Amino acid sequence: MTKTLSGVIAAIATPIDESGAPDLKRSVNLARYLLDNGCDGLNVLGTTGEATSFSLDERKAVMSAYKAAGLPLDRLMVGTGAAAVSDAVALTRHAAELGFAGVLVLPPFYYKGVPDDGLIAYIDTLMQATAAKPIPIYLYHFPAMSGLPWHVTLIKRLLESFPSRIVGLKDSSGDMAYARSAAAIAPDFAVFPSTEAALLEARGGAFAGCISATANLNADLCARAWRAGDAGALDAAMIIRKLFDGKPLVSGVKALLAHIHDDPALARVKPPLSALSASDRAAVVAGYDSVRAERVA
Repeated sequence: MTKTLSGVIAAIATPIDESGAPDLKRSVNLARYLLDNGCDGLNVLGTTGEATSFSLDERKAVMSAYKAAGLPLDRLMVGTGAAAVSDAVALTRHAAELGFAGVLVLPPFYYKGVPDDGLIAYIDTLMQATAAKPIPIYLYHFPAMSGLPWHVTLIKRLLESFPSRIVGLKDSSGDMAYARSAAAIAPDFAVFPSTEAALLEARGGAFAGCISATANLNADLCARAWRAGDAGALDAAMIIRKLFDGKPLVSGVKALLAHIHDDPALARVKPPLSALSASDRAAVVAGYDSVRAERVA
């Protein structure tokens, strides 16, 4: 099993154009900026990237735009999970053909309470359909959104069945005990908690890094924590993350991206999400500017 990705990975937002489609030019520009300013890698078309709000063709178009722009796909994983296994197959094949470093796979998220055998059959279908180009697979554990967990016993079964393909997991549950249990399954099973708070623990070898929505905004600080163990930088990064407590995270991240890059278009979100309220936007902008002025060297 090869661990292909590690470190600070931003769950990159997907800019949206006036028609509601992915804004490919802004998407590429944001990706390049993040890779040049602290991110070791990117998680494209995840929850922060509003993937499940886009059509199959729109998701493929974003992937293809990254490839066409010459971005380093060996530093990028892309979300390909879908409720329909045939859609997951199509997206995963596309990612493999383009050369992404891995795919991040949600469980099929409509039916709840399905047996483990059903989830294994879903992954088995994906594996067989992509055997010609066996792209590494990272499981995406976000039961609050998907309603289905990749629980530890199930992960062990998947690793026994597909030892060369299942390489890691993104844990967005917020349950660090679960993350540690998943990381303990195998020494080369790469677990990424969804918070920057795990970075110092990750430096000690507990995790492969983090995959964070707020790394869209604080990647430079996260990089200092990951690469040099800079606790002060991590504290500043966490202050920025906590600006979104009690607020909608995706629209909040996009509102602050619009401020940071002086581009109001970056604040657009796809229905059913809604733009951040003016009062919340003012609060996160003021908080962010204060951290940058007072805490960042």
